[in-house]
Amino acid sequence: MGTENKVIRCKAAVAWEPGKPLCIEEVEVAPPKAHEVRIKVAASGVCHTDWAYLYECGKGMKPRPFPLVLGHEGAGEVESVGPGVRGFSPGDKVIPLFLPQCGECECCLSPKTNLCSKNWENTQQGVLADGTSRITCRGQQVHQFIGVSTFSEFTVVPEHNITKIHPDAPLDRVCLLGCGVATGYGAVLNTGKVEAGSVCAVFGLGAVGLAAVLGCKTAGASRIIGIDINPDKLEIAKTFGVTEFVNPKVHSKPIQEVLSEMTGGGVDYCFECVGNVAVMRAALESCKPAWGTCVIVGWTELEEMSLSPIDILLGRTLKGTYFGGWKSVEGVPRLVEDYMSGRLRLDEFVTHTLSLEQINEAFALLVSGKSIRTVITM
Repeated sequence: MGTENKVIRCKAAVAWEPGKPLCIEEVEVAPPKAHEVRIKVAASGVCHTDWAYLYECGKGMKPRPFPLVLGHEGAGEVESVGPGVRGFSPGDKVIPLFLPQCGECECCLSPKTNLCSKNWENTQQGVLADGTSRITCRGQQVHQFIGVSTFSEFTVVPEHNITKIHPDAPLDRVCLLGCGVATGYGAVLNTGKVEAGSVCAVFGLGAVGLAAVLGCKTAGASRIIGIDINPDKLEIAKTFGVTEFVNPKVHSKPIQEVLSEMTGGGVDYCFECVGNVAVMRAALESCKPAWGTCVIVGWTELEEMSLSPIDILLGRTLKGTYFGGWKSVEGVPRLVEDYMSGRLRLDEFVTHTLSLEQINEAFALLVSGKSIRTVITM
C-alpha cells in the first residue's frame, strides 16, 4: 500500500471523556511493532458494549482510561505486519479479535475454555504489549478499546488478536462475527449445548439475543420464547425463529411465573442477553428446577447478582459465556464459511449502514431500539 513503516494519518471517532459524544478527529496510527499487525478497517458493527463503556463508565462498567477509540466488531485488510509476524500478509482479509488465542497458554491448550491470557491485562487497559497504544491525536496517546479500536480507518492489533478469513467474504457483514452474532450463537451451541426438542427462552432481543434465537433454532429447539419489553421486536424475532413472544410489561406477575405457567414448570434453557442482574435472576428462576440451564450472556461489571441457594440446589445450572465459547482464531473463520455457504444468517441483522461521521447517530439508533445492528463503513 506504500505506507509500510510509515505513520498513517486517518479519521477516527475519539471519545475524549466518559458520557460525551464521540468526536471525528484526524489521528496518527503508528506502524506495527514486533508481533503486531496494522489493519485498514473496512467496516465495524456498533455494539451495545461500545455505548456502555462510554455512557456507563464507572456505573455498570469499570472505568477505562480516556481518551479512547471504541469499536471492537470490525473487519478489514492487513496493511502491514511487524517483525516476527507469521501467517499474515498485506491484502489478507481479516477480523480483529478482542479475545486472543495464542495457542500456548493453559487455557488455549484446554478444550474446556476459550479464554486466553495473552496480553489480557494490557488490552483491558487500552494498551498493547509494551504498555502503549499505536494511536495518537493532538500529540496525546489515545487508548485502544480492549486492544482493538475499529472506529478508526486504521488500527494495530497483536498477532494473536486477528484471524484470516475467506478472501471473498463481504466485510460489511462478517464484521458482526467479531462480537455480537458469534457471542449469542455460540452461547447456545457451545456453552448451553441445547438439545433438540428443548424449550428455550431468550431474554433480550437485540443482536446478541436474536443470534441466540438463531442458535436455538439451529439446535432444533421445539419452542423458542423471546422476552423483550419492546413490542416492536415481535415481528423481527419471529423471522429469526421465535415461536412465542412475551413482553413483561403487560403482565402483572413476575416473568419467571409467567414462563413457568406457559411451560408447565419452567424452560429447559434460558439465555440472558441483556446484562441486567435483575433479569439474570429472573432468567435463572425461569428454568425448570430439576435440570434447567441458565446461561448469562449479557455483560455488566460493577453490579452484583443475588440468588437463593434453592435456585440451584434442586438441579438448575447457572453458566456464563464469553464470546460464545468460540476459540477465536479458529472459530471465527468457520463462522465466516458458514455464512458464505448459507448455514448462518447475517444480512438480516444489519438494519442500518452509516458512515464514520454518523457514529453518534448509530448510538442513538441503538439505545432507542430502532436498530439491530448498524454497520459503520469507512
